[in-house]
Amino acid sequence: MTRHAEPRTPYYLIDKQKLLANMRMIDRVREQSGAKALLALKCFATWSVFDLMREHMDGTTSSSLNEVRLGRQRFGGETHAYSVAWADHEIDEAVSYADKIIFNSIQQLERFAGNASGIVRGLRLNPGISSSSFDLADPARPFSRLGEWDQQKVLAVMDRISGFMIHNNCENSDFGLFDRMLGQIEERFGELLKRAEWVSLGGGIHFTGEGYPLEDFCARLKRFSETFGVQVYLEPGEAAITNSASLEVTVLDTLFNGKHLAIVDSSIEAHMLDLLIYRESARIGPDSGEHEVMVCGKSCLAGDIFGTFRFPEPLKVGDRLSVEDAAGYTMVKKNWFNGVAMPAIAIRELDGSIRTVREFGFADYEQSLS
Repeated sequence: MTRHAEPRTPYYLIDKQKLLANMRMIDRVREQSGAKALLALKCFATWSVFDLMREHMDGTTSSSLNEVRLGRQRFGGETHAYSVAWADHEIDEAVSYADKIIFNSIQQLERFAGNASGIVRGLRLNPGISSSSFDLADPARPFSRLGEWDQQKVLAVMDRISGFMIHNNCENSDFGLFDRMLGQIEERFGELLKRAEWVSLGGGIHFTGEGYPLEDFCARLKRFSETFGVQVYLEPGEAAITNSASLEVTVLDTLFNGKHLAIVDSSIEAHMLDLLIYRESARIGPDSGEHEVMVCGKSCLAGDIFGTFRFPEPLKVGDRLSVEDAAGYTMVKKNWFNGVAMPAIAIRELDGSIRTVREFGFADYEQSLS
């Protein structure tokens, strides 16, 4: 459904002006470093803004058959297909949509090399190091299933692949750490990199963040590319859409139980799941004033809490709040827990007008089940 009006809360509001600011920084990286940029659909797949994004990015990268199909059909450009494990019934369809397919293991490569003989093939490498401080998200955790570790084993299959994907940055805003880890990758996998034609350095590099040394980053990427003679790819997810969207909610009730509480018409478990998974608080600005309030979701989960914030006035029923930075890993993870109303999706266009692109109702809830 598309209509030119703000929907009823809750809804996700994507601001194209803010999105465009990230796109322009990606343009700078592409121009100065020679790297190509692929949108990581696992983080953000709201295709109603792909019209803007495809002007500034080279294509998409995926984690599943559904994502690779969406990337091909809705975004275009280069379409990279990756999955931790492809099933027999998926592989031919995945190949039909992809320009490159990246296998997670040598066994998957050997099993499906024939199916993928018509497109570019690659392999995921695991360097054993990462920027993650949270075990759940650490691709280099002990016994990780994410990629191959043994350079000698990979050398034996170099005749079947032409490049690599290395994803070991997680919300990494520290250029110095990125630089050091890339140096370790060069040292560990140098023989492989010299034989490659392309290398994807994955996502998780927060290069669109405020104060990030973009010039140094571009120079480092260019040096890596020239040293090994490879086309570098980046797979920005959060970096592409950071600070570009909000979750708009309304206060439904207020309570006092030793602390002032406000219940809103949304839920972190249903609509901002990463807050719950990673034990983080939401951001609601400006977060200043005399009145401290814990903002809570409306699901039955006791810990469904957005966080504690300060306001200039006490919150009251009917007040509107904007939860900031609500694009990445939100819409792709939203769910129907408790049957809580699914947020609509709206876009603030470049001219300031708001366009509702999707609303959800009972039929969507009913049909998501059986």
